[in-house]
Amino acid sequence: MLTDLLSSSYFSLFLIIALGFMLGRIRIKGLSLDVSAVIFIALLFGHFGVIIPKEIGNFGLVLFIFTIGIQAGPGFFDSFRSKGKMLILITLLIIISACVTAIGLKYAFNIDTPSIVGLIAGALTSTPGLAVAIDSTHSPLASISYGIAYPFGVIGVILFVKLLPKVLRVDLNKEALRLEKERRGQYPDLTTGMFRITNPNVFNKNLMQLNVRAMTGAVISRLKHDDHLSIPTANTVLREGDYIKAVGSEDSMNQLAVLVGGRVEGDLPLDNSQELESLLLTKKDVINKTIGYLNLQQNFGCTVTRVRRSGIDLAPSPDLELKFGDKLMVVGEKQGLKGVSRLLGNDAKKLSDTDFFPIAMGIVLGVLFGKINISVSDTLSFSPGLTGGVLMMALFLSAIGKTGPIVWTMSGPANQLLRQLGLLLFLAEVGTSAGVNLVSTFQESGLLLFAVGAIITTVPMFIAAIVGHFVFKISPLDLLGTLTGGMTSTPGLAAADSMTDSNIPSVAYATVYPIAMVFLILFIQIIASTLL
Repeated sequence: MLTDLLSSSYFSLFLIIALGFMLGRIRIKGLSLDVSAVIFIALLFGHFGVIIPKEIGNFGLVLFIFTIGIQAGPGFFDSFRSKGKMLILITLLIIISACVTAIGLKYAFNIDTPSIVGLIAGALTSTPGLAVAIDSTHSPLASISYGIAYPFGVIGVILFVKLLPKVLRVDLNKEALRLEKERRGQYPDLTTGMFRITNPNVFNKNLMQLNVRAMTGAVISRLKHDDHLSIPTANTVLREGDYIKAVGSEDSMNQLAVLVGGRVEGDLPLDNSQELESLLLTKKDVINKTIGYLNLQQNFGCTVTRVRRSGIDLAPSPDLELKFGDKLMVVGEKQGLKGVSRLLGNDAKKLSDTDFFPIAMGIVLGVLFGKINISVSDTLSFSPGLTGGVLMMALFLSAIGKTGPIVWTMSGPANQLLRQLGLLLFLAEVGTSAGVNLVSTFQESGLLLFAVGAIITTVPMFIAAIVGHFVFKISPLDLLGTLTGGMTSTPGLAAADSMTDSNIPSVAYATVYPIAMVFLILFIQIIASTLL
């Protein structure tokens, strides 16, 4: 009966996942495998002949990679601009050190070229690299050596990622909090202040003439003239003795004080006809529009005092592009606020809804993009492949945010669920596939090629970890993402992802993965053509 059940791929799949979770929850000296344990269970099942169909693995792979790209996209280009050069250098160091190590071992142990390029591809778990190795050498030895090196290529990166924070004595959760605080520090905290108009240079001039927003960076949200309280417009005139309330950074408050007069204690409470509301942007038509374009003051008599995005308060400059899920603090008359609410959508339910059309369409576009073959010369060509195509397309779509009526975003819970599902399917299939020939390949080809493959996997990670941590002094979270991306290891990213709630490793992985894939293909082609 058990044999019949195990022959059912669906039963085997979920049994592997269940046992993997049980194993992953075992902690030894504070270290656990978490979701990565699924691949170890899958290797064992694969050894005993249980196979999960390749299509299930590919289905899981595209789900996992697409959700990673969608989440990482908004921060990808910022990361590339701020840390791109450093992360790329570490990635190149990984690829070059892997290839140099392989060439050195080739001559040390007299290993043929087809086998050595297959070992490089397997040690870095690169299927596109294997395809190039086979195409460049026209030898079955490339695929055999790939199969020998691949299991440790998967397991070695997972174990290295799990052990690295312990070796460096780093608490990843504390590191994530530190980096989040540092990121928030790039956006000055917004505060409010009350001012009395005492500077003769601004008497009887309107806000448009004074260009207060551009001059100081502050937003004037209320004005009191005599006993009348109003929401100021561009044509509002400042008179001697008026009081204004403004929102902005401490620096902008100081500049406003210089412009209009002294800062005073007190507040300007809203009257019965005015309100301050927090409104959500959930309407597709408004996504990527700037605050200036909406012209809420002219159209509704309302003023945006701040925009909250990803836990950070942003100053509402006219050129600030609004994104899906932004929370706008808006002050104005009650009737005007109703109009702004309709304009923005303000539908909290839409934040948790999952529209599967963008997911399906994005994956279709990614698969098609991965099929593109880019020829550099008559003998050199490059194709992004399934993983690269889906990842790059997801990054691009997430960064642009919206195309016509299609919003390329996902709610956090939906992203997490699909990512976890895709990862589990992928690990189960990869593990069983690698486990099938694990023992037989050792018996047929001996332990030499396995040992060489393990060295090619391990040496680049040690070198990159030492240089990244001690020379470039990059964050351990960035280092984990760069290591897994540079090793083109999706299971390694899964291990890093399970160790922290931060998306920093995913962003770093997405930043370097395409570069690692391209350079690995180039180096394999160069080695295959020059060392034959």
